[in-house]
Parts: sequence; structure tokens; C-alpha cells
Amino acid sequence: MIAQPKELLNGLVVGESPRWHDGRLWFSNWGAQEIVTLTTDGTAEVVGRGPKPAGYCLDWLPDGRLLVTGETEVLRRADDGSWTTHVDVAGSAVSLNEIVVDGRGFIYLTDVGFAFGEEDYRPGAILLVTPDGAVRRVAEDIAFGNGMVVTPDNRTLVVAESWANRLTAFDLEADGSLANRRVWAEVGGDGICLDAEGAIWCASVTETGTVATRVAEGGAVLDRIDLDTACFACMLGGPQGRTLYLMVAEWLGVERMGELFTSQTGRVLATEVTVPVAPRP
Repeated sequence: MIAQPKELLNGLVVGESPRWHDGRLWFSNWGAQEIVTLTTDGTAEVVGRGPKPAGYCLDWLPDGRLLVTGETEVLRRADDGSWTTHVDVAGSAVSLNEIVVDGRGFIYLTDVGFAFGEEDYRPGAILLVTPDGAVRRVAEDIAFGNGMVVTPDNRTLVVAESWANRLTAFDLEADGSLANRRVWAEVGGDGICLDAEGAIWCASVTETGTVATRVAEGGAVLDRIDLDTACFACMLGGPQGRTLYLMVAEWLGVERMGELFTSQTGRVLATEVTVPVAPRP
């Protein structure tokens, strides 16, 4: 039985893209345009500025350098905290969102495919940036790609297609291409994370709150946590890798999206689970 999550931090706008790195939780505070870290004792620190109001996500290169997605560029953080353009994918993407880096240094990006809130929905894509900086689209018809994970063996990528309520898997080829597209599970997902047994924790937004679920390949629900407000992303971390962090905020619906990004209902919740986070590939 998983204990009900406890609040670690409040006063955020919308916490997104949580990552456990270097003994801290890192995340984006969309709306405030901040990159924030949170220690296990609840101490928060703003460590950088996001490159756009919302839709920027974080991951690290194998050598430890931080990357963050902008509109059509991926920025890289220097030791002094300054940012430089790591790669610009203008011409290949409309609006970048999610990012994940595999153990070989291949960077995968989701392009939502349209200007959210300004245009009608269009399917998006997954882009690949190779270690030498080459860019190509490696998957099409992605229904609003959000969270992505890569398995520790660098063999599988799973993406949450939020607007299709499914997790979709691909095999990773030697050149970084994606192959053997398949449904991993027919479940809603936004921000996702992988545990050491190969199950995925999923967070998704509903009109009345959400249930954070731990799902096996095929869709069997292994664990669930009932929440009283919308959950936008989740991440495993903590000293033993067994702390599940949940990024929650009040959800007012797509029609009132602007209010979401001007309020301060965002919180970080946490609870302990049995299976730890999967190792980074």
C-alpha cells in the first residue's frame, strides 16, 4: 500500500519535466520561466531561466552538461550558468517540448506539431539529433508527444502520446533511428518515468484530478495513487531512488489555459514506493 503523497513545495505556477540528477530534483516551473532544484529536505533554488514561458524540458548529455528545449533550439548550459545554442532544428520542427538523451549521446525531441493555443491541432513528430549535430525526423504522426524514457540498455524508447491516451514504444537502431513502432500500453500519460523493473509511472491531466499509475507493458496497472488535483509529470529519485515526486496544479481545462499559467497552484508532492528508479542508459 503506497502512502498518500505529502507536500514538499508549493507556490509554483506549473511544475513540469522533473528529473533526478546529482542528488536533487530538477524541474521546470512553467509560467514563471524558471529552472528549479529541490533538495530532499525541501530546499528550493532557482538555478536558471527557462527559454520560453512553457514547454521547455530538461535532460543531460552523457558528459553532464544540461540541455533545455526552446522553441526550435536546444540550449546547453555552461559551467558559469550561461546558455549557448547546442543545436537549432528550425525547418524540422514547429515547437519543441520533451527531450531525452540516451547513453550514446543521441538526443530525442518531441515536436508538438503546431503552435499550442494559437492553431488547431496537428500531429507532431520525434526528432533525432546525433552526437555530430545532424538532425532528422525519425517518427511522424505523434499525438502531442510528452514524456519520453529510454531503457537502460539503449534498446527501447517509449513516448507518451497525450492526445491519444497511449504509450508508444520504438526500437532504437544503431544509427539512432526508431523502428518497430508499437503500442506499449493504452493508458493516458503526460510526464512519465521508468522504474528498475521496467514499469512506467504515468501522470495525466483530467477535469477532476487524476490517478498516478504504475503500468506494465501491455497496460496492466500495478499500483495507483489517487490525487485530488491534476498531475502533470512524475519522477523517481531520492537517496534510494524510491521517492516518487509528483508535479500537481489545479487544472481549469484547455479553454482556461491562460489562467493556469498565471496562478500559483503548482506543488511538488512526494511518497515512497517499493521499486526504485531505473538506471540512466
